[in-house]
Amino acid sequence: MSEVQVLDKTFKTLITKEKIQERIKEIATQINEEMKDKNPLFLAILNGSFIFAADLCRHLTINHEISFIKLASYEGTSSTGAIKQMIGLNSDMQNRHVIILEDIIDTGLTMKYILEQLTEQSPASIQICTLLHKPANQQVPMDIKYIAFNIPNDFVVGYGLDYNQQGRNLNEIYTLKK
Repeated sequence: MSEVQVLDKTFKTLITKEKIQERIKEIATQINEEMKDKNPLFLAILNGSFIFAADLCRHLTINHEISFIKLASYEGTSSTGAIKQMIGLNSDMQNRHVIILEDIIDTGLTMKYILEQLTEQSPASIQICTLLHKPANQQVPMDIKYIAFNIPNDFVVGYGLDYNQQGRNLNEIYTLKK
């Protein structure tokens, strides 16, 4: 178990890079089977999901498209509860099979907002694919089809997730050391 320092906080390994890559391959295999001949549109939520989205797409063998949207609800180590849309969606969703790629589902408030916005565009289907899920902290019920890892309600960093914009480059997922 290794430790890293990010700004003023110390983090310890929660999920190794090997386990992350293994789960991403498994999820890609499942999506390849379930979305064959559907040309899904992957909607990656920036900033946190960019590494997850890139690694997942490298394992997809089906025709697909990817687009990005940026929303923010975190400051420091806690959610602000307010969602700020920064970059809008440019793709036509009507009758498309959409798979939302998220780095982490914590309270579910951000995902609820995204689902409401997408539903108005009449897609054929909407699925959620998340790298991390905190079931103990989730406040909004929703169907999450693809979950790489369920984790405790701890603050995490690495593999795209940040602490005050730092630590995204770490190739493993680390949890705040208590």
